Amino acid sequence: MLKFYVILIHTNMKAILLIVTSSLISSVGLSQNTQNEEAVRKVVVAFQDDFNDGAFENAANYTTADWEHLNPMGGITRGRDEVLKAVKSAHLTFLKGVTMTVESMNIRFVTSDVAIANVIHKINPYESADGVKHENERRLKAYVIVKQNGQWLLTHDQNTIVNVR
Repeated sequence: MLKFYVILIHTNMKAILLIVTSSLISSVGLSQNTQNEEAVRKVVVAFQDDFNDGAFENAANYTTADWEHLNPMGGITRGRDEVLKAVKSAHLTFLKGVTMTVESMNIRFVTSDVAIANVIHKINPYESADGVKHENERRLKAYVIVKQNGQWLLTHDQNTIVNVR
């Protein structure tokens, strides 16, 4: 009878140990995912801060060298230096003083080192270079953010005007 209790206790201890180990691994994974999600959010906010400032002085801190930018008119610009020329030019002209704020943000991890952030930004009124007035506009920006050398960086963004119907 004593042998039966020893085996039962031993079996229960294995089960308890398995549950405790699984819980610890799960909580470490959740903590790491929360940290990664916060790091991705910071990249989006850093881009927004630079957009609002217009000078994009901090872009090298949160973008890859091969950053691609798709503008709302369907144009694509490749490479950080070229993207910065394009966005700075826009902010010196028709986007001068224009700011945006995050209305909503949804982050999805495609892999452990690739995230997509779909963000709705509200943007204040402006008149585009072609004379079109933009008021009460919302933008859907899709950001692709990758982890390189332990740092989350923006590698691709697409900017689409949300049509209200």
